Amino acid sequence: MEDCPYSGLTLDAHGNLYGTTSQGGGVGAGTVFEIDPTGTETLLHKFAGGKDGIFPMGGLVRDAKGDLWGTTLYGGANGFGSVFKVTARGKETLVHSFTMTDGDTPWAGLLRDKAGNLYGSAAAGGVFNFGTVFKITP
Repeated sequence: MEDCPYSGLTLDAHGNLYGTTSQGGGVGAGTVFEIDPTGTETLLHKFAGGKDGIFPMGGLVRDAKGDLWGTTLYGGANGFGSVFKVTARGKETLVHSFTMTDGDTPWAGLLRDKAGNLYGSAAAGGVFNFGTVFKITP
């Protein structure tokens, strides 16, 4: 297991658990992992500590395809955090980079509605730098 599993876990229909660690992964920027029902861990993604994100602190949500969605506290293209997607095979995609105006340091995880929209909150940023609530339409 990598360092600092900070948030809760997500379970799939086959009994696999998915989660993040806020540190570890080689450069210390965090990971996305899977643990199968036998207890075997697979690292799906190691964050590189830059544009792909740094310190995933919130939990993950799964979509209908089994892709995992989450946030990173820092990193992304602007350094203010990101929304990412990781496939079951471990391919990570940067979905959104926060700009400070739309949010900064998204600590909490995401919620997903039936239409596939993602909702979350950021601890800072916005008009007065007191945080934001955001919606991501994949």
